[in-house]
Amino acid sequence: MHDFHLADQIVKIAREHAQKNGAGKIKKIVLQLGNIIEHGENISPENLEFNIRLLLPEVKDIDITKIPGGEWKLVSIETE
Repeated sequence: MHDFHLADQIVKIAREHAQKNGAGKIKKIVLQLGNIIEHGENISPENLEFNIRLLLPEVKDIDITKIPGGEWKLVSIETE
């Protein structure tokens, strides 16, 4: 469930960005993911991607790159 919380935050930001820019569907999300621990477990790229797809099924491509440190960064969002 800890992956779901972060996925929800990312999806909300992506949707706000798309809406703000008058864009349609979100096609691609590019993220950088550090070693983030929530509720005693590290968030894995695979679980995060699964949960993003669960919340945003229309997204075609999710690119998650592991980075050092304990932060995450939404690098870019591509829309139709």
